[in-house]
Amino acid sequence: MTGAAGIASIPPMALLNPVPPPYDIQDWLKKPFPERVKMVCQSWALQGYGTPWPIYIVYILKVVLYVWIWSFFCSFTEGIGDLGNFKTWYFEPIAFQKAVLWSMAFESLGLGCGSGPLTGRYKPPFGGALYFCRPGTTKVPFFPGLPIIGGYKRTLLDVALYVAHIFFLFRALVAPELSVELIAPTLVLLPLLGLSDKTIFLSARAEHYYTALVCFMFADWLPASKWVWVGIWMWAATSKLNHHFPSVVAVMQSNSPLTQFGPIRKWLYRSYPDDLRPSRLAQFMAHAGTIVEYAFPVVLILSDGGTTTTVTLIVMLLFHTFITSSIPMGVPIEWNVIMVYGGFVLFGHYAAVDAFSISSPLLVAYLVFALVAVPLFGNLFPSRASFLCSMRYYAGNWAYSVWLFKGDASKKLDEHLTKWAPRLPDQLAGMLDEEQIIGSISKVLGFRSMHLHGRCLQSLLPKAVDDIDAYEYLDGELVAGIVIGWNFGEGHLHNLQLLRAIQDQCGFEEGELRCVFVESQPMGQGTHAWTIADAATGVMETGKIRVKDLLELQPWPAEAGAG
Repeated sequence: MTGAAGIASIPPMALLNPVPPPYDIQDWLKKPFPERVKMVCQSWALQGYGTPWPIYIVYILKVVLYVWIWSFFCSFTEGIGDLGNFKTWYFEPIAFQKAVLWSMAFESLGLGCGSGPLTGRYKPPFGGALYFCRPGTTKVPFFPGLPIIGGYKRTLLDVALYVAHIFFLFRALVAPELSVELIAPTLVLLPLLGLSDKTIFLSARAEHYYTALVCFMFADWLPASKWVWVGIWMWAATSKLNHHFPSVVAVMQSNSPLTQFGPIRKWLYRSYPDDLRPSRLAQFMAHAGTIVEYAFPVVLILSDGGTTTTVTLIVMLLFHTFITSSIPMGVPIEWNVIMVYGGFVLFGHYAAVDAFSISSPLLVAYLVFALVAVPLFGNLFPSRASFLCSMRYYAGNWAYSVWLFKGDASKKLDEHLTKWAPRLPDQLAGMLDEEQIIGSISKVLGFRSMHLHGRCLQSLLPKAVDDIDAYEYLDGELVAGIVIGWNFGEGHLHNLQLLRAIQDQCGFEEGELRCVFVESQPMGQGTHAWTIADAATGVMETGKIRVKDLLELQPWPAEAGAG
């Protein structure tokens, strides 16, 4: 049956069914673990996450809502905010400033990055405020053990600070004009919240929006804001100068709805299905993208309008459109929107404003600290800083973890922790059948294994447990989403600190929960540091793996065999 009548006859829930993997799930479950990894990687190469198309529509509608609400806040200033006359007011200073404020509020509430099904979040579809406003939920303090705010459980004071943060953001958003007095409370509260819970500071995308808000405190905030945008682009490009990024391109494009036609996805790999290392095409795309990301911010910061600026802005737009069309798993879609919008405002409409005209030494010093010193430190010493503060957004060089629960031991998370989201199978129950649930969750195993750093697991998982089939395999991203309410590729939010916080509340027996933690590759070095720990007994073993050794490996263990 075809046409409107055919679509109408489809059961509503069927529209949300993921693309089934090209193998029988029950047969897949009977295979040895190495073979299961190989099969799911081969499935990812051609299907990606297998997301049903209505989910993409939901994310598009979310962007529309994000833009519409921004225009609503702009409308509190007379003469602007009407989307029908967007071209007449989008460049107004207060419109740009409110875009930054609204983006911080949107992310702080948990509605932006790390929300929805593409980040393993189904019921509820976001965490954020649901967790940050609830006493007793698990948090990740900057200084564990610090009096008053250094505990692992959220207190009434923690909740009050977060609510105050949101209140002051919205107070500024509904003001007809912005002033230092309206912005200052946010600049005070967000670092305090970061001491209490790193999750909130990172979820607010402070490395971007907080830095921009500091600029707004000065008269010459326009040229300063240009450096914020350029700093993000330049460090993002710098972080891609590694062996990881070609794999990222292949994995992202295998998940893009625009590459599902013909043999495009197969071309991303050396020889599908037996050699899933990135092909020359994927490597070319990675290197070309890096060159483009270096080039356009340099041109924009040096140009003062005219054809050169216009062409470069179009290149910038196409660059971010390409990223967004790939539907990266963290779904930072709204962040890409404001990067494009900011680019057109700062370097298009205000092209004549010289980026080198900042008159305040204090502001210059802050920009050097936030845009040079912090990212440089984070790249040189990645174990000491978030990949967000290091501005290593799409580089593939991220810290991550794998959590291995023996039998059904993961049920203790539901039994002992205060949280909103249950385990993933329980979130999906009633939406998908058992085989669809297993197939969907297994795709996360493929996603991790397909990245270059995922090859580390081939030697580390046997060190962590004797019988992998006796354990439930969960990526740390999914654990963080369930336990602390936010996940966006930040492996430091589900490292040893979170393991200790969970163990304090759940009391796992020895051998019930084992974790593998893999750190990012430091700039100028060629290794990944790793740690294996048991929830009950602590660190079991540490070591390092050479990145060059990973380049020769397939995404699955060698025991999977050929064919």
